[in-house]
Amino acid sequence: MTSQAIPYIVLLGFMYGSTMIASRFSVGQYEPLTYVGLRLTMAAIAHIVIYTVSQQKNWPKDRWLWIHAIVLGVIGTAIPMSGMVMSLQYLSSGITSILITIGPAITVLFAHFFLDDEKLTWRTSIGIGLALAGAILLALRGETGLADTTTGSWLGYMLVIVPLIVGSGSTIYARKYMKTFDSFDVASIRMFAAAIMVLPLSFLLVGFDLSGVTNVGYGALVYAAVMGTFGGMMLAFYNIKRFGATASSMTAYVVPIVANIGGILLLDEIFTRGMLFGTALIVVGIFIINRRQSSAPAAQPATQPR
Repeated sequence: MTSQAIPYIVLLGFMYGSTMIASRFSVGQYEPLTYVGLRLTMAAIAHIVIYTVSQQKNWPKDRWLWIHAIVLGVIGTAIPMSGMVMSLQYLSSGITSILITIGPAITVLFAHFFLDDEKLTWRTSIGIGLALAGAILLALRGETGLADTTTGSWLGYMLVIVPLIVGSGSTIYARKYMKTFDSFDVASIRMFAAAIMVLPLSFLLVGFDLSGVTNVGYGALVYAAVMGTFGGMMLAFYNIKRFGATASSMTAYVVPIVANIGGILLLDEIFTRGMLFGTALIVVGIFIINRRQSSAPAAQPATQPR
């Protein structure tokens, strides 16, 4: 990784981390599914604008591209994003962002079983073990990152871990079936598919009541849609193309720092010694995994909006 990549990595980490904070604030004003549906819809509209004004982008027509990208939109965007936003009702933005960092460990584990060219080594096995041990430690301690300790954390952990497993499966799916497709076309279709799934579902399950949303709440929604769901995705693609997937993966170390500091300063969240120790285990584990992957060509990851 070159020093030129550092500002871009930090910027992307700030965008994702601050989006997590905005989402944590927003779950106090929106129903989580409504919030996610609106974010996805706004990001999908931004994609339509790009296709409309760009002379270099043509609307994708490949049948198999649409089929695979729609599947990816459901399992790689709609389910993970909905689960993680719902988890913010029970966990702080800092804890949720820490747990999300174990995603690469789960992906590497899945790759061992489902991809012929990505088998586990003793080093990656240690990395996976450390990362998962850190997450288990946080769960066993009941860490929520919230000052109100009466809120149960187990549901919050499930709403992060299960979507992470589904999202990791989507990454394997993308690596296996979508290597030849244009990344922007894939991202556009998966965004449309996710929006079409989540927004109607929110109408059916929780209605569409925005009466409790303040101007700050609307601002948080727009910020999250522009900075995290659309802008973050665009910058992630840029970082991968210019600096490589390994450099881009370094963003995972920045996001928890931004989310924890911002959550403490803006949302009265807390950070305990137990959280520090669990985070350290996860970071060391992911570092070991990334260090191993840097010695081999890295497949482009499936971008997952926060």
